[in-house]
Amino acid sequence: MMRSSSIAAGFVALSVTLAAQGQVPATHDHGAPTGRLGAVHFATSCAAPAQPMFDLGVAQLHSFWFSAAVESFTAVLAQDPACVMAHWGIAMSWWSNPFAGYRTPQAVAAGLAALDAARATGGGTAREQAYLAAAGQLFRDASTRDLRTRTVAYETAMAALVAGWPDDVEARIFYALALGQTALPTDKSYANQLKAAAILEAEFARQPEHPGLAHYIIHSFDVPPLASRGLNAARRYSAIAPDAPHALHMPSHTFTRLGLWHDSIDTNLKSAAAARKDAGAASEELHALDYQVYAYLQTAQDAAAQRTLSLVPPLATRIPNAGAGNAAPPSAGYYAVAAIPARYALERAAWAEAAGLTPLKSPFPFANAVSHFARALGAARSGRTEAAGQEVAALASLRDTLKAANDGYWTEQVEIQRIGAGAWVALAEGQQDQALALMREAANREDATEKAALTPGPIKPARELLGEMLLQVKQPVEALVAFEATLTKEPNRFRAVLGAARAARDAGNQKAAAGYFAQLVQIAARADASGRPELREARAAR
Repeated sequence: MMRSSSIAAGFVALSVTLAAQGQVPATHDHGAPTGRLGAVHFATSCAAPAQPMFDLGVAQLHSFWFSAAVESFTAVLAQDPACVMAHWGIAMSWWSNPFAGYRTPQAVAAGLAALDAARATGGGTAREQAYLAAAGQLFRDASTRDLRTRTVAYETAMAALVAGWPDDVEARIFYALALGQTALPTDKSYANQLKAAAILEAEFARQPEHPGLAHYIIHSFDVPPLASRGLNAARRYSAIAPDAPHALHMPSHTFTRLGLWHDSIDTNLKSAAAARKDAGAASEELHALDYQVYAYLQTAQDAAAQRTLSLVPPLATRIPNAGAGNAAPPSAGYYAVAAIPARYALERAAWAEAAGLTPLKSPFPFANAVSHFARALGAARSGRTEAAGQEVAALASLRDTLKAANDGYWTEQVEIQRIGAGAWVALAEGQQDQALALMREAANREDATEKAALTPGPIKPARELLGEMLLQVKQPVEALVAFEATLTKEPNRFRAVLGAARAARDAGNQKAAAGYFAQLVQIAARADASGRPELREARAAR
């Protein structure tokens, strides 16, 4: 039988009162207060005095604050060396963000070591052994079993754990997260996400202060057709766990999906400030800055975007390549390093600037591809076809590297970029039919997949690029269809709304054009005083 926690009613409110009780220090080594992380209780057979610290670790785990969670679970072991679930917590912290994809060999080895240490204790209940066995599916035989095989096996193991212990609320929550982890980006029924959301929303009604519930509901609905259903959780999460940097950032996933740019800016300013207090959270800060810059650029706050861009170079030198890390792994940090300057150029149609970007050289080919994609578009749209062709070739090489590494998702994303960039090279060379065919192929392939969680959106949406190409070749009716399709996925995008306005005007639909120009002015209500030329055009056309 499990030894019960001494916490009244079986819950621990992870608040600053824990420090007063002597259970946790008033401040964490990461520089953030341990207090406001939500209310979590995960029953274990560990010694009762260690249970509050264990619950703290689980709360940190639910907000993807993995480095802090490792320290908390290590502190549990100092109090109770026989606590097998503390080893489970360390292993799951090393697994890190379930949506991150690639794990380093060092992270896999650290997770395996934690699970081996748990087994070496010889303790734990049957339920706890089931947790350890499930976690083992993620780590074991990583050299011979691919990532998807292991994550699906983990999902299956968690389903069995839920069936075996139906009263285990935390098992249901981690099972729902596993469903999200295995959801295929090509499944437009969103079956896994909806199944996960049903579990999470039912429990959220009973535990409104649980950080994992709010967090994973946002992830479950982080696709265009479902995003509005995550808005309540998005509004709640940052209030539930305001001391976790990721809890301050995560709502912007929903805000971005809905085109709520000012909400995204506000929450990412807070997230970046919280991450800044943690010397090891450079990737987390960069991830918040990427979402922040994206929102600034949609609202034509270009000066603010430029100020944010200036923060990137020093942060890039501090991206950690070791340790359990935080919600944003090094790959997300490097992606942001490439994405922020690329967005700053492309969203302002600064083609020569895009062509002159410095290529990123990082351990992650898909992050490096961002620079080459922006450079290719910039060069092609500046008439520098030879330079653009070289960038398209660089994208092909990066695609092949990803394919050789069996990274199917990012192989496809880089191939979409290669095809789209190649389309603009073809147009610059006078091959209009080939250019349109390639651009339609890129748009269709992008529609068949989903964006990764590490990015607020494509560096430049393929269907928006198709609309711009159709406008350029004097096909405004077809261009308007492309821009409106873009806006169903990416609402309130500055350049898609602008494109729709121009396409409607050129097609003779003055009423629709006036509506889109008015929408653009509203989106950019906080734009820089000097303003973009496009805004002067929009104001004159209303």
